[in-house]
Amino acid sequence: MTSPYLHGTPAGNPPTKQVLIVDDSRVMRAWLRAVLSADPRLEIAGEACDAIAARDFLKAQPVDVLTLDIEMPGMSGLEFLARLMRARPMPVVMMSSLTAAGSDAAIQALSRGAIDCMVKPSKSFGEELTQDICERVYHAACTRPSQLQMRIQSNAPAAAQPNHAAHPAPRVTAAGPCTEGSIILLGASTGGVAALETVLPMLDPEGPPVVVVQHMPGNFLRSFSERLNRQMQQTVRLASEHKALERGEIVLAPGNQQHTELYRRSGHWYCHFIANDPPALHCPAVDKLFSSAVNDAKRVTAGLLTGLGRDGAEGLLKLAQAGASTFGQNEASCVVYGMPRAAKSIGAVQSELPLDQIGTAIQEAAAKKTRSARMASRVQL
Repeated sequence: MTSPYLHGTPAGNPPTKQVLIVDDSRVMRAWLRAVLSADPRLEIAGEACDAIAARDFLKAQPVDVLTLDIEMPGMSGLEFLARLMRARPMPVVMMSSLTAAGSDAAIQALSRGAIDCMVKPSKSFGEELTQDICERVYHAACTRPSQLQMRIQSNAPAAAQPNHAAHPAPRVTAAGPCTEGSIILLGASTGGVAALETVLPMLDPEGPPVVVVQHMPGNFLRSFSERLNRQMQQTVRLASEHKALERGEIVLAPGNQQHTELYRRSGHWYCHFIANDPPALHCPAVDKLFSSAVNDAKRVTAGLLTGLGRDGAEGLLKLAQAGASTFGQNEASCVVYGMPRAAKSIGAVQSELPLDQIGTAIQEAAAKKTRSARMASRVQL
């Protein structure tokens, strides 16, 4: 029989978390109630059909976590989230469609303080995915107030100024293919949007290429890459098959039921896609990316950021054992201390740091690897 809790969550009797479901669809509210009520750690405190009803409910009865529809009549979920985070910050899990507009709104919500965002089902989910939904809502409910406040404060400029296209950062032109072979690899899941928006600006805009796996659907990743491209000095794009990676470039694994792997040829790094077969819970997977770079690990700097589960732990261990520099986000700054914890527990993390320091440390380690690679090339000549 399948365990009722995924990702190593302890069995026993964890504290029950109170959930408020906010959605204008009666069918969606009923579906969420049925899914979440099946988990003994979660209890449905109530339902609300719009933002006003949700506001009134919260005034009368506090809850541990909110599931919030993005697209609602009257006040949208995004507007309600912004008001809620100003008035009484609390864990929120957004529910979004996979439309382009829904995906863009979902990324804005994650940047503005939402803990997670789930896709509204277009058909019935299997047991593993419904368990994953429960797991994500439960872990969002467990977010400590200090962690939530840290997220809101660190992303306050983004929330106050959502249209970054009006104030783009000075663009740094990519400096050509990364012939010395140094590369930065990052993996993240729950809480990763805000974490990456903190870490990526700390990296050298003319430094080695950066490849990121962030757990989210393909449409969300497209919106996220476009948002980052507006914000960052580097060029940010989705990975392309067999296209050489360039210095000063950030590439996101695109998902869409395919994993992103790396290979080197003639001193250049390239991305290669493989099918999600057999189907994995997380696609794109951090482990796939990390493991593909093991043969050239001495040129790799890799980090695991906040996220539910243990994806990336085994791959990070392989990299560390083969000569990579490896980092993990510390528990105090993680929204969910799952992936970094799993990596640390098996000895994969060489340095564990808070979110506001890990980007600088990764940049310094990558710069050392670049210098070493250049010196080695000169010796060979």
